[in-house]
Amino acid sequence: MVPRRNTVPEYEIVRNHTLRVYRSEENLPREEQLAWKIAAVASDPVAVEDDVAEMIVNRIIDNASVAVAALNRRPVANARAMGVCHPREGGATIFGIPSRRRFSAEWAAWANGTAVRELDYHDTFLAADYSHPGDNIPPILAVAQQKGCGGRDLIRGIATAYEIQVDLVKGICLHARKIDHIAHIGPSAAAGIGTLLGLDVSSVYQAVQQGLHVTCTTRQSRKGEISSWKAYAPAHAGKLAIEAVDRCMRGEGAPSPIYEGEDSVLAWMLDARDREYVVPLPEPDEPKRAILETYTKEHSAEYQSQALIDLARRMGERIANADSVESIVIHTSHHTHNVIGTGAGDPQKMDPRASRETLDHSIMYIFAVALQDRAWHHVQSYAPERAQRADTVRLWHKVSTVEDPTWTERYHDPDPGRRAFGGRVVITMKNGDILEDELAVADAHPAGARPFARDDYVRKFNILTQELVSEKERQRFLEAAYRLPELSASELGGLNVTLDLAELSSAEPDGRGIF
Repeated sequence: MVPRRNTVPEYEIVRNHTLRVYRSEENLPREEQLAWKIAAVASDPVAVEDDVAEMIVNRIIDNASVAVAALNRRPVANARAMGVCHPREGGATIFGIPSRRRFSAEWAAWANGTAVRELDYHDTFLAADYSHPGDNIPPILAVAQQKGCGGRDLIRGIATAYEIQVDLVKGICLHARKIDHIAHIGPSAAAGIGTLLGLDVSSVYQAVQQGLHVTCTTRQSRKGEISSWKAYAPAHAGKLAIEAVDRCMRGEGAPSPIYEGEDSVLAWMLDARDREYVVPLPEPDEPKRAILETYTKEHSAEYQSQALIDLARRMGERIANADSVESIVIHTSHHTHNVIGTGAGDPQKMDPRASRETLDHSIMYIFAVALQDRAWHHVQSYAPERAQRADTVRLWHKVSTVEDPTWTERYHDPDPGRRAFGGRVVITMKNGDILEDELAVADAHPAGARPFARDDYVRKFNILTQELVSEKERQRFLEAAYRLPELSASELGGLNVTLDLAELSSAEPDGRGIF
């Protein structure tokens, strides 16, 4: 069966920046450094096109959906407990808390960023590396609220952050050297804040460098027993980006050149003293459209499982009894096999008592549950009683992955119409029958069977918030989001959702910790 070709927009790369290490005596001019070129893109006053602005509204709705659904989970409650210890008049809002209460922007970004990331349920972009570009929205929105910016300013800032995040992910693979992908958020969020505030190129240049320097961490956060730090990591990067911009607005500098220097990130953390990277960036006056290359999730799980969940639901219709299955082999890309598959070599991915964070990075578990249930739920599919069900454990332990070069090639295909994040599944039954099927992209992907549109984002928001937020509050938020291009500075606080049907934990300082 040949994977179905889909028609999606093509996005031309108009300028490639070649990146390599320079010895100190080579004295690479600022204007030729990647951080400067990123800053120049951020400072370019080019208008944001209407379809980009519409997608930004969609992603603001998407972030709110997944954040509200996670508000009373322990990592989010703890992040909020830290945030509420830093009240500030005229500051930023924190999800769940009435908008009249304001907090320091960096701490609001910390609390909101953790909420957005906790369920692994917001947008994604996959290329040379992984990313969740929606992680840029909480720090930029928090700064916009605190600095009195309007909706159009916010749109411009978010468009820049998505552009820089996507371009870095296309050009620089961090995970190959076991650096966590959140290191790309430092520069992208700093650049987005620079655009939001209309900063000059020099200030943004220094902030981009600081943002990268302080956010390089290892991929152990996504290896073995995965903890709550997976949710905290991008929020931490966003918080650090705000602090970096603040310092650079006061005239402070950064380690330079942070990408190309002799002892730089490129030279040592990426061990690239003898190789080059190529990063695409827009030309001057070219609109920033990268957000349109990104995609959100229909299912609360690691993105590379999205198509395989849809495929499992489809194949599950042909299997009446899971115990009749002899084996399940998923033929997929290098990334999927080695990150969420058996190629990772993580026994925790097969452990019925593993953490939720570990299970959402186990395609073996995910495929087994989706096959049995023909559905996926952001809470029920991860419940301990679900993970420990005897028939599920038996099926789960029959699932394995193998890397298929064809799927690896398609994962990296430069043609968006060919790019694929799914795989081919072979199910062998105990009676010798073989079931085989494949799916290239998730149904909700722009090239999928049911691409997400505005109505889908709104439906996702209503489903995830319906038992937590009143109809009146939901409609108020949605109407504010729809009006984003028109929102004044005084109205920007409306891009917050108050929990008014359920009790919110940690809405007041609780005496624990240091703050």
